[in-house]
Amino acid sequence: MKKISKTKVANTYAMALLETALDKKVLNKVFDDVLKIKSVLAQDAGFVGFMTNPMYSDDDKSKALSEVVKKTKISTVSAQFLDVLRQNRRLCYLDIISDEFVHLYYKHNDIAEVEVESVKALSAGQNKKMLAVLEKQLGKKAVVTCSINPELIGGLRVRVGSKMFDDSVVTKLNHLEIMMKGEE
Repeated sequence: MKKISKTKVANTYAMALLETALDKKVLNKVFDDVLKIKSVLAQDAGFVGFMTNPMYSDDDKSKALSEVVKKTKISTVSAQFLDVLRQNRRLCYLDIISDEFVHLYYKHNDIAEVEVESVKALSAGQNKKMLAVLEKQLGKKAVVTCSINPELIGGLRVRVGSKMFDDSVVTKLNHLEIMMKGEE
């Protein structure tokens, strides 16, 4: 039996959800639903474990899924999608399917995904100013994901797609070390 990668499975289901949402003209609602689902997954790590455990019946899983749908008040399209995942035994991929859907949504809406690493959390003012500069430079709306990386010592590391701007102190020190050794 041919093995299919998790990424391919996630992409296939995420693309199907995107196309369905576009066809039904509920893309923004489904996007909000996916964010709610991601929140549930972040808060309750046992949910996917329960849904993928063969010890529990499909009926128990269906009831649990109904409770999540009721609690999160997600749309019919999103609820049906979750049920398809349950029926196809693909709920174990829900986290990566959700991530992939978010990427596809941003791409469809021409929104740049930007990853920023810094030594410490940026203030609200710094985030706002950075977002304005990024959107001006990119010429489109941007969504920024920030992470903390103490190894940078100072400065920022910004990644947009495959492009990276690295203005961290650690990189500057590494370049200086290379130059002093005469290896460049």
